Amino acid sequence: MYIVLALVAAIAFGVGVHFALPRRSLRGVALAPSIAGGIAAIVYAVCTWSGLGEANPITWLVTLVVAVLISWVGTDAISRARAARDAASARRLGLV
Repeated sequence: MYIVLALVAAIAFGVGVHFALPRRSLRGVALAPSIAGGIAAIVYAVCTWSGLGEANPITWLVTLVVAVLISWVGTDAISRARAARDAASARRLGLV
């Protein structure tokens, strides 16, 4: 059951990532929390399979830090790609 708490915490941090990054209008509100939740599930499972206990603080720290970092980088990369694609489309159509 500890994994549920870890996933909820990661998703909450993902919401924070969404609001911390610029270009919010170019992505959905669920993108960053989805990335954080998915990564947290994978990292938590790997930590427990590698022998770390479920209640071990290292498991929680690694899970949450990796989930936030990958969510931050992934969300920013997707937002930048969307902005570049929108700018290229606007130039191609002669709107700018």
